Amino acid sequence: MPRLLPHRDDLLIAAAGLTGGLALYALGLSSRPVMAGLPGRLALLALAVMVGAELLRRRKPLLGLAVGTPALALDLCSGNLTTTTVMFTDLVYAAVMYGPPAAYRLIPRACEVLTVAGMLLSVALIRRPEAVLIGLALAVVTIAPAWTGVGVRRHRDAAEAARLAAERTVLLAEMDRRQAVGTERARMARELHDLVAGHLSAIAIHSTAALSINEEQASREALGVIRENSVQGLAEMRRLIGLLRKAGDTDEPAPTPTLDGLDALLERARATAGGSGFRFELRDGRGPGPLSAPVELAAYRVVQESLTNAVKHAAPGEVTVELTRDMESLTVRVTSPLDDDGRSPRAPGSHAGLIGMRERVALLGGEFEAGAENGHWQVRAVLPVDEEGK
Repeated sequence: MPRLLPHRDDLLIAAAGLTGGLALYALGLSSRPVMAGLPGRLALLALAVMVGAELLRRRKPLLGLAVGTPALALDLCSGNLTTTTVMFTDLVYAAVMYGPPAAYRLIPRACEVLTVAGMLLSVALIRRPEAVLIGLALAVVTIAPAWTGVGVRRHRDAAEAARLAAERTVLLAEMDRRQAVGTERARMARELHDLVAGHLSAIAIHSTAALSINEEQASREALGVIRENSVQGLAEMRRLIGLLRKAGDTDEPAPTPTLDGLDALLERARATAGGSGFRFELRDGRGPGPLSAPVELAAYRVVQESLTNAVKHAAPGEVTVELTRDMESLTVRVTSPLDDDGRSPRAPGSHAGLIGMRERVALLGGEFEAGAENGHWQVRAVLPVDEEGK
């Protein structure tokens, strides 16, 4: 909403100018009129108009300058009051300082042209050395306040630009911080799911079996598996919590699983599945060449989550883990029998596993797909092999 009342500083300037002008007039300190015959009281009228123009110096600076210019001319013709001239210089300054960019550029040039034209006209009419003083007076009244406004405005604009740049930097830093926090939370969620979900699934499956089968031997075997997975899950949680607490210690790299541990991963899946008709087979076609740590970790987690899902959801049968590698990528393919009987899963799922696998593969710029194909559920991940990042 536009400001209706004059600014407080404008009111003070106008009041000071009015008081000073009235004091000069009362003391008879006005100059002689340029045009003979004009009453000196017109200087008071010019003073009043100039005071009104000062009230516009900040809200409408160009209008204030337009009103003040004829008031100055009337003041000079009827007997000059110094305060009227001083207020006019302030109007020139305000027009440059608070006016639009066009005024900021054009008013100083116009003042220069006016000063030169006034000096030449004075020399042509008076033909005395005093004519040069008129040009100097015009320069003091117009050029000096105009270029003062230019300098102050440049500093003000530079300060404003610096403030905006600082705010933009703070905003970008906050956006980076939030993005980093979000990325770290997503990474922690993936790690928690991958580390604990398999153990909890095994606990859920075998606790269900222990409750439903009234056989002492089977119950003891189920309780053994439950205990083993409980201990392993607790150890994994403690390790992860320890890593989080030592996040600032960069001297000790965090141990990460590699594809060399796939045999142990399949053995754990066999133990979790128990005697429910599952067979697990590993076809390792990686070749002898090393892989970068991020690729090995992503491939390991894809296999781990796929085996967990197979134990929870797949029909009894053969679960195949196949690794193939070419010059550009490592392909991980896990195939399990599709359960078409509509039976409920052996352990509840949250669908976070597929999301986590997809995110891991996407972070490395790879491809991920999962779905039914020829009566089997197939998970396929293609991970680029970064030869330079090994």
